[in-house]
Amino acid sequence: MIWKTTPTLESLNASGDNSLAEHLEIVFTEIGEDYMTATMPVDHRTVQPMRLLHGGASVAFAETLGSVASMYCLPDIANQSVVGVEINANHLNSAKEGETVTGTVRPIKVGRRLHVWEIKIHRSDEKIVCVSRITIAVVERR
Repeated sequence: MIWKTTPTLESLNASGDNSLAEHLEIVFTEIGEDYMTATMPVDHRTVQPMRLLHGGASVAFAETLGSVASMYCLPDIANQSVVGVEINANHLNSAKEGETVTGTVRPIKVGRRLHVWEIKIHRSDEKIVCVSRITIAVVERR
């Protein structure tokens, strides 16, 4: 298991209180040995004018998954924090208003100072909507 602090669905979902994750209704649904899964609705908060999932909402979803996963990989959460330094996204298919998308984050590298994660977002029919990669820096809290 890669988690230094044992995640629970309750703790994962509480980490988004009073944040963009709460506003977008991102809900963590599964925790594995080296992955986490969450859902996000495609609704008035996350669509573009054509009523399809907005690419920016996919990126916000991906960054939330990567950042939260990194937090649980910190050996000293009292004195360390994580910050995103780069994210990219390939938007491969659309998701329509009324659907729910699911994202799964998996590690590419979890080092002492740098974490790299891959996030795949898919529709309920398993069609990939977006593939994203985020680089996270581990920094000392000030």
